[in-house]
Amino acid sequence: MSSRAIVVERPGEHRLVSRDIPTPGPGEVLVRVAAAGICGSDRELYDGHRDAAYVRYPVIPGHEWSGTVAAVGEGVDPGLLGRGTVAEGFRTCGVCERCRCGETSLCTGGYAETGFTEPGAFADHLTVPVRLLHPLREDADLRAAALLEPAAVVTAAVRAGGLRPGERVAVVGAGTLGLLAVQLLAASGPGELVVVDPRGASGARAREFGATSALSPAEAESVRGTFDLVVETAGAPTTAASSCLLARRGGRVVLTGMFAAGAVGIDPVHLSLSQLEVRSVFGASSAAWSDAVRAFGLGLVDPAALITHEFPLERFGEAVSLVGGGDPSTGKVLLRP
Repeated sequence: MSSRAIVVERPGEHRLVSRDIPTPGPGEVLVRVAAAGICGSDRELYDGHRDAAYVRYPVIPGHEWSGTVAAVGEGVDPGLLGRGTVAEGFRTCGVCERCRCGETSLCTGGYAETGFTEPGAFADHLTVPVRLLHPLREDADLRAAALLEPAAVVTAAVRAGGLRPGERVAVVGAGTLGLLAVQLLAASGPGELVVVDPRGASGARAREFGATSALSPAEAESVRGTFDLVVETAGAPTTAASSCLLARRGGRVVLTGMFAAGAVGIDPVHLSLSQLEVRSVFGASSAAWSDAVRAFGLGLVDPAALITHEFPLERFGEAVSLVGGGDPSTGKVLLRP
């Protein structure tokens, strides 16, 4: 039997290949992929815009995925066979100081991540270390579970923000991360949950997911300095700076968007005079993953509602072109091997 995979040989060049089904090594599992999401970083990888330190060509992309354990390697519990699962993307060392402190997303053992430097899930199968698995409930919707990676990132942001019941919260950006953040924050008892996004349709979706109101960036200027917690998810050139302006004095700001070179800097005078607490999130720790999977199992987050397009592997080129294309009707795009 063979297994198909999308290989990006170099920026802008991909091919669908057939290969032998990978064999899991000691401490690994083989997963039959159920669904894999395409995110903005996958588009960056394909276009050649990702920092060279964070990608290794040729590569099988795909870091957002779900699947079923199809085989286990030496030393792995055979009871996992047939189990629906997701897995952390960072291939952390597990022994450095940061890993031992539980901050696995800050591993100092060197960068390695499924779908960027290691074979990913734009394929029929992939192998992953069993220590990274997060098995799902038996009744889990694997299609929706493919979005648990961005849900884990959002969970990391909410954990960093330390939301207290009744606080005023703003979410900047209503893309995948923003809408997942709205769902998770709405379940945490905010007094007010405002979404800031220039797209009216996205704001309407945010209200469906629990936001109390949606504002354009221009409208948001009237509520600057009033929020206890601001969660930035857009990664646009101006949103780090504008998010800090939304926070009250002594408030908290968590940056989750992936910013490119040239983004507007945060005003250090405003930062110091306002005594803001600013945190950033890159990926998600094991603890954040566990919380996200638990929230998914309890129905506190519903990633399925964000999916708008699904394609087979053969149509990868068409699928990746939709991501970041600017069409407001495009939400989350999945590949379904």
